[in-house]
Amino acid sequence: MSDLQTPLRPKRKKDLVDYLVNFRWILVIFVVLPVSFTIYFLIYLGDVKSAMKSEKRRQKEHDENVKKVVNRLKQRNPKKDGLVCTARKPYIAVGMRNVDYKRARHFEVDLSAFRHILEIDKERMVAKVEPLVNMGQITRATVPMNLALAVVAELDDLTVGGLINGYGIEGSSHIYGLFSDTVVALELVLADGRVVRATKDNEYSDLFYAVPWSQGTIGFLVSAEIKLIPVKEYMKLTYTPARGNLRDLAQAYADSFAPRDGDSAKVPDFVEGMIYNPNEGVMMTGRYASKEEAKQKGNVINSVGWWFKPWFYQHAHKALTKGEFVEYIPTRDYYHRHTRCLYWEGKLILPFGDQWWFRWCFGWLMPPKVSLLKATQGEAIRNYYHDRHVIQDLLVPLYKVGEALEFVHREMEVYPIWLCPHRIFKLPIRTMIYPEPGFEHHQRQGDTSYAQMYTDIGVYYAPGPVLRGEEFDGVEAVRRLEDWLIKNHSFQPQYAVSELNEKNFWRMFDGGLYEQCRKKYGAVGTFMSVYYKSKKGRKTEKEVQEAEQAIAEPAYAEES
Repeated sequence: MSDLQTPLRPKRKKDLVDYLVNFRWILVIFVVLPVSFTIYFLIYLGDVKSAMKSEKRRQKEHDENVKKVVNRLKQRNPKKDGLVCTARKPYIAVGMRNVDYKRARHFEVDLSAFRHILEIDKERMVAKVEPLVNMGQITRATVPMNLALAVVAELDDLTVGGLINGYGIEGSSHIYGLFSDTVVALELVLADGRVVRATKDNEYSDLFYAVPWSQGTIGFLVSAEIKLIPVKEYMKLTYTPARGNLRDLAQAYADSFAPRDGDSAKVPDFVEGMIYNPNEGVMMTGRYASKEEAKQKGNVINSVGWWFKPWFYQHAHKALTKGEFVEYIPTRDYYHRHTRCLYWEGKLILPFGDQWWFRWCFGWLMPPKVSLLKATQGEAIRNYYHDRHVIQDLLVPLYKVGEALEFVHREMEVYPIWLCPHRIFKLPIRTMIYPEPGFEHHQRQGDTSYAQMYTDIGVYYAPGPVLRGEEFDGVEAVRRLEDWLIKNHSFQPQYAVSELNEKNFWRMFDGGLYEQCRKKYGAVGTFMSVYYKSKKGRKTEKEVQEAEQAIAEPAYAEES
């Protein structure tokens, strides 16, 4: 077993911010939850109103809104207006990264009208949607038809635009890849006002491959056509306990969905793992099941979406005491199983939110909107979370998951940890993220000739040292994590707080195609670069001017 000893750290004196964080639940209960519920309800009414319109009407309104975006772009004076970005408030984004670029000079374009499902095409098995359509909205429309997006990100509030321009994953990604891999076509407004449709095999195929992970810095996404798959009414979910050291847990996780004999019939429809401590975890595998099968005598149906139900990660933990068990969960409930408790972050936000009395009396108000949590936290609390909290996803090759878990334990000691497998496909052109060169020759577990199996290691919670009242340098921990990712051909989603400088950013990501498209389609000097947009901290006036006057230079990369 590898040495998992964590460093000894001195005790830290509490300050005022510690008490503000500890008693933040008061503000959450009396302000954030009621306002969140009201917003959710108003959004739901808007979705219902939109669904009542004909597809022809929705498409007409869409075309009119696209024209407004084009006209707004043409109003910009490059000599005195700033770089272009959306008019969305900085705190609206679900990610934890500070949206500090909007505190500098910028030229806003309002995309708030793009929140409608334009078409569900059952013949082509494609959903055409606008970028602000979220996962809760799309599953409400498709699941009753026994259809779903091939990859449905777990949290209701995650939007199509964010999942394409950034990154998105779900328990089906070991089959279909990341959310962006399920896209059929993109409708984009470019810097010069042109409206184009990009697919993998038309004249804009370079744009099609360059947009994912670009954070909206090549053009404005105004609609997307996304792959649909047939689904059934229930998910048959098997909870399997695993014990051993972290490498043993990593192997049990790999074996749960990637059979060593390569038999595809053994591959489940959905997979996730939860590591609860350095020696215990639960692996969950799901297969779609019909209503008739689920309701057979002796089967257990668990509607986990009800407000009074135990939080999902705590429910799954029962497998460690009762052993392996199987239950049937309504498909839409399963898709959004982590929404009410925001994975396990809800336990920190509302320490008693998982108690039976709170769930029964107030669970219907959950979850708080992440945007409202961010809007009400203030600068001091925001900095506290950056320094003494971890919200990171690590995209790591499957065969390195055990090593990565040991690294996270030594540096951060955060539990639970979420595991979700996903493919990175070998594409005809190298994109910002790509599989290890020559991976197909090693024939490792989970890999195929056309895709390498990766895993999203989700690290979300207060580190052990912080919970024990010890010193913890979050900035240095994230820097060491990023160094490890670069050395191990792994990736850090850009929603997270990053300490990468520009040189290391382009060591982690491949900027060749991205910079080529920014130059070709006039994004340089109009839209900010992805590094500039992701960079932590407020932008100086010098940085703003350099970005606005930028000339197209290829992103560089150095061998580690």
